[in-house]
Amino acid sequence: MATLLRGDFYDFKDRRKSVCSLRSLLSESGSPTLTPFQEYLQLLLQMKMTTDDQFDNLEKHTQWGIDFVERYNKFVKERSEIELNYAKQIRNLSKKYQPKKNSIQEEENKYSSCRAFLSTLNELNDYAGQHELVAENLTAQIIAELNKYTQDLKTERKSHFHDGRKAQQQIENSWKQLEACKRRFERDCKEADRAQQHFEKLDADINVTKADVEKARQQAQMRHQMASDSKNEYAAYLQKFNQEQNDHYYTTIPSIFQKIQDMEEKRIERLGESMHTFAEVDRTILPIVGKCLDGMTKAAESIEAKGDSKQVVDSYKSGFEPPGDVEFEDYGQAMKKAVSETSLSNSRGETKSEKSSKRPGKLWPFIKKNKGSGPEDFSHLPPEQRRKKLQAKIDDINKDIQKEMDQRDALTKMKDVYIKNPQMGDPTSLDPRLSEIAVNVDKLQAEAQKFDGWLAEVEGRLPVKSEPSKRQSVVFETQNNAPVTNNCAQDRESSPDGSYTEESSSEPPVKPVDPEFDEFEEEETLPTIGTCKALYPFDGTNEGTISVAEGELLYVIEEDKGDGWTRVRRNEEEEGYVPSSYVEVFLDNNTKGFMTYI
Repeated sequence: MATLLRGDFYDFKDRRKSVCSLRSLLSESGSPTLTPFQEYLQLLLQMKMTTDDQFDNLEKHTQWGIDFVERYNKFVKERSEIELNYAKQIRNLSKKYQPKKNSIQEEENKYSSCRAFLSTLNELNDYAGQHELVAENLTAQIIAELNKYTQDLKTERKSHFHDGRKAQQQIENSWKQLEACKRRFERDCKEADRAQQHFEKLDADINVTKADVEKARQQAQMRHQMASDSKNEYAAYLQKFNQEQNDHYYTTIPSIFQKIQDMEEKRIERLGESMHTFAEVDRTILPIVGKCLDGMTKAAESIEAKGDSKQVVDSYKSGFEPPGDVEFEDYGQAMKKAVSETSLSNSRGETKSEKSSKRPGKLWPFIKKNKGSGPEDFSHLPPEQRRKKLQAKIDDINKDIQKEMDQRDALTKMKDVYIKNPQMGDPTSLDPRLSEIAVNVDKLQAEAQKFDGWLAEVEGRLPVKSEPSKRQSVVFETQNNAPVTNNCAQDRESSPDGSYTEESSSEPPVKPVDPEFDEFEEEETLPTIGTCKALYPFDGTNEGTISVAEGELLYVIEEDKGDGWTRVRRNEEEEGYVPSSYVEVFLDNNTKGFMTYI
């Protein structure tokens, strides 16, 4: 700005020379010449107009600079809003696809592809956090700083131009006072010339009295004195004005312009720093973003197709044996048979046994599964899946038991401390809690024992009973020379729908016979105590059992005594034992309505 000033407002003597050159050209061309004083006034006017023009130009340029800073700040603000919105959408997307608690999606985590996807979602969430960090840094390091700087810049600009306008106003006021002194000096000079001419005229006229001549002389002297005073005043003020003007154009205005120039350069530098920060804000998050992308890549590389397929096999492995060949059923032979109703009734069990043995195995891979919650012992599941469920349930119960026992041990230690130091607390206050824990442990242990029994049933490791069953007869013991162990789990083969099929190796308890009576004495008919419905088909091929078809209704004459068998009757002459887990019993004298053995 000072260079601009020195370029436009060059030295006053040089300007005088240019004006003189202009005057000589005008005189050569026949144009009217200007007096030195008029030239000087014209020069001052030109300088004043030039200074005003420069202030206007600088004022427009600096205002444009402030507008540009505000425009750039608005650009950064919009960029920050975009980053925030992008981060918000990324977080919402990650949250949307996160597995929900207590849902099927949680079990998907056992697959490596699902775990990799979860890791990708977590990395994507961190990636969104980096964009939020970009928005925060842009707001803190650029937007807030530029807002503050813009306000300071406006204040500084206003101050500089106020000083410039003030200096311009002062020089203009000095110029006006100089003009007034000049006009007054010019007027006094004219008045002195007229008074001198009037005196000379009266002094030359012989008809004028001496008194009038003296009066005119005194008037002329007074006018000359006034003109001399005006001249001295004008000369003094002119010297003062020249000094002020020199200070104005060589000190005050260049200083103001220099401040404006420094302000403008500082604005440009500050804008460059902001643009540099704009790039560095993005650069600082690149390492973290790179780590997020590396995490996604690592998660993708951790996917194991064979491991996932093995998980599917383990999850849905049933433990069933493939079905055997379907046998041919010759219905022509059945048509040729002619049996009486009595013989048919007597041989009904044998006929059903034969049909059952010929019944083709079910195509278990295509059987629909029960979509309900299922019974407590998971008997609706295939053996392998049932074993896993029971084992998981036992593990959970054992954890609860351990937790309760840990609490019991802690309370016991605390009670011992209270006993040794009664001032610390009352030992009896812990007894209710200890009693509650003992009850909880008993319940949990009973629950664990129940599930352990079911697990033993599935795994085929039920303990052998040391004593013969109450339903075994003396004759039965004599024939077999050993007590019968009713191991239901070992004697059953799993069916596809969660049921079991009796093998030929299992033997039910025989009817009890009193040794005092004859072995062949007919047993007294027992009364019915309820009804039952066969849940699964059972081939009663062993002595004392009865074959039943799925869905068949029978009479219950003796409920399960704890050995896993229930005695049923089809008609007056046909009765026997069936596995308790194969029927649903409805006892007439049971106020509970019915009990289901599964």
